[in-house]
Amino acid sequence: MIDTLARTDLTGWTLRATRGPVPDALTAPLLTDGVPGTVPGTSHTILLDAGLIEDPYLGAAEERLAWMRHTAWRLSTPLTLAPADDEERIDLLFEGVDTVAEIRLGDLVLGRTANMHRSHRYDVRALADGVERELTVDLEPARAAGEAEAARIGARPAAYPNPINMVRKMACSFGWDWGPDLETAGLWKPVRVERWRTARLERVRPVVTVADDHRWATVVVHVDVERSGLASADDRPLAVSAVLDGASGTVRATATLAPHAVTATLTLEVTDPVLWWPVGYGEPTLHGVEVVLADGEVTLDRWEHRIGLRSVVVDTTPDEHGTPFTFVINGRPVFAKGANWIPDDHLLTRITRDRLARRVDQALGANLNLLRVWGGGIYESDDFYDVCDERGVLVWQDFLLACAAYPEEEPHRSEFEAEARENVVRLMPHPSLVLWNGGNENLWGFMDWRWQEELDGATWGWGYYSELFPAVVHDLDPSRPYAAGSPYSPGAAPWERHPNDPDHGTHHEWEVWNRVDYTAYRADVPRFCSEFGFQGPPTWATLERAVRPADGAWRQDDPVWLLHQKADEGNAKLSSGMAPHLGVPEEFDTWAWAAQLNQARAVQYAVDHYRSWWPRTAGAIVWQLNDCWPVTSWSAVDGDERLKPLWFALRHSFADRVVSVHERDGRLVAALVNDTDAAWTGTLEGSRTTLAGSRLASAAVTVDVAPRSVTIVPLGADLASPSDAAREVLVLECGDERVVHPFAEDVDLDLDPAPLVASVRTVGDVLEVTVAATSLARGVTLLVDRVFPDAVVDDGVVDLPAGTRHTFRVRGAEPGRAAELLDPGVLRTANEVVAAHRGVARVR
Repeated sequence: MIDTLARTDLTGWTLRATRGPVPDALTAPLLTDGVPGTVPGTSHTILLDAGLIEDPYLGAAEERLAWMRHTAWRLSTPLTLAPADDEERIDLLFEGVDTVAEIRLGDLVLGRTANMHRSHRYDVRALADGVERELTVDLEPARAAGEAEAARIGARPAAYPNPINMVRKMACSFGWDWGPDLETAGLWKPVRVERWRTARLERVRPVVTVADDHRWATVVVHVDVERSGLASADDRPLAVSAVLDGASGTVRATATLAPHAVTATLTLEVTDPVLWWPVGYGEPTLHGVEVVLADGEVTLDRWEHRIGLRSVVVDTTPDEHGTPFTFVINGRPVFAKGANWIPDDHLLTRITRDRLARRVDQALGANLNLLRVWGGGIYESDDFYDVCDERGVLVWQDFLLACAAYPEEEPHRSEFEAEARENVVRLMPHPSLVLWNGGNENLWGFMDWRWQEELDGATWGWGYYSELFPAVVHDLDPSRPYAAGSPYSPGAAPWERHPNDPDHGTHHEWEVWNRVDYTAYRADVPRFCSEFGFQGPPTWATLERAVRPADGAWRQDDPVWLLHQKADEGNAKLSSGMAPHLGVPEEFDTWAWAAQLNQARAVQYAVDHYRSWWPRTAGAIVWQLNDCWPVTSWSAVDGDERLKPLWFALRHSFADRVVSVHERDGRLVAALVNDTDAAWTGTLEGSRTTLAGSRLASAAVTVDVAPRSVTIVPLGADLASPSDAAREVLVLECGDERVVHPFAEDVDLDLDPAPLVASVRTVGDVLEVTVAATSLARGVTLLVDRVFPDAVVDDGVVDLPAGTRHTFRVRGAEPGRAAELLDPGVLRTANEVVAAHRGVARVR
């Protein structure tokens, strides 16, 4: 068959400044000559590529580039459109304009945009005459546009002073408590010319249903067609065909579109389907679907996608504890081991599929099975979803509203509906997508952040969460669940039941970090904790590259450090958070390590608690997996893609099988978590010893932990009751799983400041560092980036009882410098932090 649709990307553009501040050094290129650049691109990336501005991520460059927030820009490119024949349409498609713009071709204004989260298509057939014209996009500063809109309709409360809720731009583009304020402007997605004849596929929606017994699946393919409206094209019938192909075999269906008809439905029936499963439950099997629109022997358009045959519901059936929030995939309840996801680079056009694959693989390496795409960022790319589809990673996608009251007046409501419909249709084929969520912390904000007084009856977004978004999902993606927000108590308006009630639905725990010690995590048993976390600095190599003080003197009050620490009173919270557990060392290097270790400890403490309450608690989504630039934040992976100690703590606490220690009803118990399909049978062995390893008491019990369950084992008084809490420790082991439980905080333990004997050897392309503990060693970690910035180590934050050893494997280091891995600044422990707090020198 002959294909008639032709697409041409427009990639070469010229950037100019048209209004606003421009540094003297850039006056000629920006105001006169113009700067050649590539689209997708923004003012920042084009000027960076041309070497005309400094990297905004380095040092204090963010402040020096603040002028760009207030500048108006023009992107232009010459365009010649060859004449069309009688039945040919010619469209200009802008997949994403950032953000407030007027688009012109020659003297004709094609349209105006104010929403970066949707595309814009213009029929330019009338200008297809072979004459060269300038295609121009004039971009206004988004901040000014938002402020003008707030003046027009009345401001609405928000967590930040910039007008994040007045313009449909990525909210964190205006800065966040972990991100820079750059306020990009440009064409952040492709621009192309599309020439097509007769008709094109406007929307394709495959809706998947799987039988409860898994014996059959149905894919109902809904097809919407746009006809050209030219000559006699609308008068002819058209053919639509759909083919599903893959492990379940090949299934075909066809339909005929009568003249002038623009919709068709094709049903693909699959017997004995091979299902798509999340990681840890089976293979994420994908099937290809191809939809073809034809006019006789001529192919007019083609849509190709991979889908998964799977079902998903969220169980919110009330029970004796309140209202659960449990993902059920193919009939099986799943504990969500998750992390919140932000845009992986603040400069969005630099994000590649390879970069996304690396980040999702790091999530898998930390034993995660779910990523929540947070509502202050973007509707993630198809590349992101493809990577998650292939790996079996579940995705929760927020609609893009975060920490603010959003107006429902026009044109806001229409823009929200347009972006919601477009992105629901775009993303619904992806099996990894398991939830549409109304937004982030907006219901909570309405109830607790004094918004109601400020709103004084003005609209704030409830119509979106309760009416618009659920209607769009029901209409376009009926097989997927929808939640009104996070946090959210299902089935109730926020004034009827508090949206952050831990007993109902999703819960955000931010008293820890902001106000109370991390031991308070265990005060509640939430049904599903969709945000919690603790801050920690990035790795040292990242600090050295991007955050180094101008005078080279590392200190907490350095202006560069503070520019890369966005949290309110962040340094003070880091110090107060570590004080009860590790003390607060004065020297910056040790303080930074202590902050990283305390971050890891705090989050692991929470995860162990949440998992021990399965199935009452059905998910834990840590804030956050990734960073968008080099910064002190809540992330497990820093802005240079390096693993922080938190990542290793997540890998330990989200492992398939875990032993942890808890206090229940006034006594110590062991929780054995088995998140596998096989029973966990073995012997739980416990010992109470001195820190130097002398055994004081021991016990053993046979355990049989059923698949996907938790067993609680009470611990006897001999194990659980120390005679000297500062000098004793409890160690529990079951097979390969071990937990070390001191009876006091590290700062109160009589820890040896130098508890390790270490050696290193080369094995092929790996350096093996073996450490042996002569006394209890807490939080043993190799900070390999301090000497080898590109090296990676396989483990970290390891507790070693006296008489035990552990081998760390390092890749990417220079064998000739192997001994540097034993340097005191590289091989770190909690013991040394406590010693530094006490002013005790360590000797190794």
